Amino acid sequence: MTTNPASHHSQRKKPRPATAKKVAPPPHLVLALIAVAAVIAAGWLLTRPKPLDVTVQAVGRGQVETTVINTRSGVIEACQRTKLSTITGGRIDYLGAREGERVKSGQVLMRLWQGDLRASQAVSQARLVSAQQRRLEACALADQAEKEAQRQEELVKSNYVTPNAAEKYRAEASARSASCASAAAEVETAERQLESIATDLDRTVIVAPFDGTIAKINGELGEISTPSPTGIAMPPAIDLIDDSCLYVRAPMDEVDAPRIRPGQQVRISIEAIKDQHFTGKVRRVAPYITAVEKQARTVDVDIDFDDREVARRLLVGYSVDVEIVLASRNDVLRIPTSALREGNKVLLLDDGVIAERTIVPGLANWEQTEVVSGLDAGDRLITSSANMRLEPGIRARATATAKGNDDKG
Repeated sequence: MTTNPASHHSQRKKPRPATAKKVAPPPHLVLALIAVAAVIAAGWLLTRPKPLDVTVQAVGRGQVETTVINTRSGVIEACQRTKLSTITGGRIDYLGAREGERVKSGQVLMRLWQGDLRASQAVSQARLVSAQQRRLEACALADQAEKEAQRQEELVKSNYVTPNAAEKYRAEASARSASCASAAAEVETAERQLESIATDLDRTVIVAPFDGTIAKINGELGEISTPSPTGIAMPPAIDLIDDSCLYVRAPMDEVDAPRIRPGQQVRISIEAIKDQHFTGKVRRVAPYITAVEKQARTVDVDIDFDDREVARRLLVGYSVDVEIVLASRNDVLRIPTSALREGNKVLLLDDGVIAERTIVPGLANWEQTEVVSGLDAGDRLITSSANMRLEPGIRARATATAKGNDDKG
């Protein structure tokens, strides 16, 4: 009996490959691994530096000016101000105005007692009248004598009188003429005496030299007014100011003097008037430097108000601060000057990281600096931070945004 090999082969079972049995890790080991990973992640998060809080501002466009300010307080001055005193001393007999009152040019403001001078003036006036009368009499006699001498000289030519007789009349005419001249000299002397007394009277009177306001009167009726002796400063009898024309005088540092020119625009602020500002223009730069002990050397700059009518309401003596505009440019890229670091560097916030840029500055003042190159409009400039150790590469976040640097907001 034959056997089919194929059939025999089909009936043999193939051996199965050995399979490794999977064993699950113990639950407590899984929990331990998860706990370790969580601790590592928490440690990394806790030790990772937190982003610094910074204030940013978008770089914008606007006006930038170069300005200088006064080193000490300036002062409002009157275009005309005079401190008047009598030339001679005496008792005050008349006051023609009060403090704060407006007066007119030529108005008598003060007069000293003039009793003695008035008496001398009356005597001199009487002497003048008497001298004038004597002159009339003497000159009339001189005219008559001259006519008689001429008549006698004509008679000599006709041999009616002798020459000796004519010479007698000529001598008489000459004497009368001398008497007339002497009387005329007496009149002139009396007139000069009156002028001298009038001058002495003027020494006792103070007259307003211009329209103005009385700022101060030193003295009352009946008090003695004494002029200043040579080399000794005494308070003036009357301080008169012309408050219709005011200007500002401000001391500027000597290093700024070469850049200040007449006609430059000026912003004026008055300490006593916080809510109002004024504008003006430089009128004059003093041709010399003022040196004050223990203070900076300065040059005085005179500034006229643009609106003189508004300025008339101000008080002479107000302390003021001025800002002179040396140069100005409009619609330029600008940043706050406070954001500029040493070496013309600035810090930016770029994708949450602090970046440093170097700029080329242009015009600048205390508030704004022109950016010629190095930044673009819209760059996020870091303007301040509670952490002063800001360095490039440090992570940061904007917690506040400063007001835009653009003129249009």
